[in-house]
Amino acid sequence: MRITRVMGAALLALGLAAGPAAADSSPSPSASADGDAPTRAGTSFRTATEIEQGQQATASGSTGDYLYWSFPADTGQRPTVKATVKLPDAHGFETWQLDVYDGLRRRQSCQYGAQTRTAAQGAGSVELACVLRTVRGWAEPWANDPLPGTYYVRLTVVDLGAADLGKPVGAEVRVDSKDIGGAAAVDGSLGKPLVPGIAAKSEQGEGGSEGAVLSSFGSDDGWSSGWWSDRWVWTGIGAVLAALAGIGGYVLTRGSGRPSRVPPNV
Repeated sequence: MRITRVMGAALLALGLAAGPAAADSSPSPSASADGDAPTRAGTSFRTATEIEQGQQATASGSTGDYLYWSFPADTGQRPTVKATVKLPDAHGFETWQLDVYDGLRRRQSCQYGAQTRTAAQGAGSVELACVLRTVRGWAEPWANDPLPGTYYVRLTVVDLGAADLGKPVGAEVRVDSKDIGGAAAVDGSLGKPLVPGIAAKSEQGEGGSEGAVLSSFGSDDGWSSGWWSDRWVWTGIGAVLAALAGIGGYVLTRGSGRPSRVPPNV
């Protein structure tokens, strides 16, 4: 009974300690659309329109245009990019595609989601989605793992009839992230996030000449580069449970004391 009470109290204390860590892994709150949301899109990587996570950006264009947006993603986040294309009243079959690139302009694969879709003839809209892999704090140079920094969204039509080329369309893009936390934590960290203009910004901070910085946004709380994650909490929980299991096994196997068949004076 005593060992049971000890284990119960320890598990209750660990549950209270792990509460904040579990809360950190919940999806990040989404900001409502407001007047500050962008209403246009860029036409290349360099002119990509910056959007924050939780904002719903809109843009007008024509079929055949390349529409670009950019957003920040930090370590432990799993971004989800959704896009809706509003098509003209009369059109044929059109195939639209949503691509996501990292700060090095490497195309990132989607874990799941309809990245390419074909709109039927006369359809009013087509919806696309891409759920990226969890952003890592560090990776090997040869790896294509997503790293913290700027990510680019490119939306374009890849197949359509010649008669539909140049027709006006509208686009809506939104990016949200789920905080994965220690489940995807890795040892090591990136020296600097993959943000355009980070080198020029660093030179300016060291007293050098002022250079152009192409990206003016970042993570709300600063780019994460520390070693802490909720993985340490669960590691501690596992160590305590292993110790309690060892104590319990010892108590159960050592018996009640001296065997009755052994003489008292031995």
